[in-house]
Amino acid sequence: MALIVQKFGGTSVGTTDRIRNVAQRVARQHAEGDQLVIVVSAMSGETNRLLGLAKDLSRSPDPRELDVIASTGEQVTIGLLSIALQELGVKAKSYTGAQVRILTDSAFTKARILSIDEARMRADLDAGHVVVVAGFQGVDSAGNITTLGRGGSDTTGVALAAALRADECQIFTDVDGVYTTDPRIVPEARRLDTITFEEMLELASLGSKVLQIRSVEFAGKYRVKLRVLSSFEDSGNGTLITYEEDETMEQAIISGIAFNRDEAKITVMGVPDRPGIAYHILGPIADSNIDVDMIVQNVGESGHTDFSFTVNRGEYQKAINVLRGEIGKGFDARDIIGDNRAAKVSVVGIGMRSHVGIAAKMFETLAHEGINIQMISTSEIKISVVIDEKYLELAVRVLHRAFELDQPQAAA
Repeated sequence: MALIVQKFGGTSVGTTDRIRNVAQRVARQHAEGDQLVIVVSAMSGETNRLLGLAKDLSRSPDPRELDVIASTGEQVTIGLLSIALQELGVKAKSYTGAQVRILTDSAFTKARILSIDEARMRADLDAGHVVVVAGFQGVDSAGNITTLGRGGSDTTGVALAAALRADECQIFTDVDGVYTTDPRIVPEARRLDTITFEEMLELASLGSKVLQIRSVEFAGKYRVKLRVLSSFEDSGNGTLITYEEDETMEQAIISGIAFNRDEAKITVMGVPDRPGIAYHILGPIADSNIDVDMIVQNVGESGHTDFSFTVNRGEYQKAINVLRGEIGKGFDARDIIGDNRAAKVSVVGIGMRSHVGIAAKMFETLAHEGINIQMISTSEIKISVVIDEKYLELAVRVLHRAFELDQPQAAA
């Protein structure tokens, strides 16, 4: 008998028919003797609908009240799933985040989990119940309802698995695992049997939408075995996200190609080449709550240099305006130019640590297709480049082929 936490996303519970299908899946596994905690999101589109109602009434609604509103979506889903399970003869009990006592800080709309009281869940599991918990939400020390931010149900699932010391946390979604890249761009993309937490964390941060990045960080920190499965088809074992040291197989050099279309590049030209200039440029950007990704400072000439960085495309114009307002105050510059049609492509794999020539192969592959590299960023297990957006899909396809990611994953 295993203790399993399963999380089902909004599309998986998007209609009563889909909720019924989830209940049947859960009932089958429960009948096999496993103890199950089920975490669910709101029905697909429901959170947006609820927040839209608030925005109809106010341009800037109180974040505390937004959390009160948004949390009701999951409350509906846990009740519906519990009813569906009971109709199948399965004892089931639903809990909101507050009832479980998922204690968070008071950062409304983006709270972080501080602790979980698992006693009531354990008692119900020992009594033969399936426990159904609302994802995405908790409660602060003052009793206020809080939410964990977009995709927070993944984090709820992993956090409950950590608190309960579950054998595995299974994330059911609309895809059947983690792929070497997006199959819509590369039909030959292959589902991975296993991937390390480090690799998954990089893929999540670089644009892969399979898992929310906070949930991967949480799983890695508390060593929760994580598995991605399809809620719409019986796709076997999905993808297991595990620890590098647990692997007995020879690791692939590259595990996947990630990409992000929503990049914009900004270059501050002709700034003084002196200590502190990076702070004077990026300080106001940070103060404006704009996230910066890749950064490059060119070699200075005649006491001046060019400073480039990337931001999310949606914050491009805001960043430009902030910098223009700083010229002559925080720093001097000859000009500020930008490109809001950039894209980022990354190769990811822990095999880079023991193989040389990965960057050269990547650059050679792109050069052969006439794709110019505008910026480069590296880590131990990742190489990212910024290119013109019009070449994005070509770059993903040729890199996928160059690193032979269409070939079967090595068996243990």
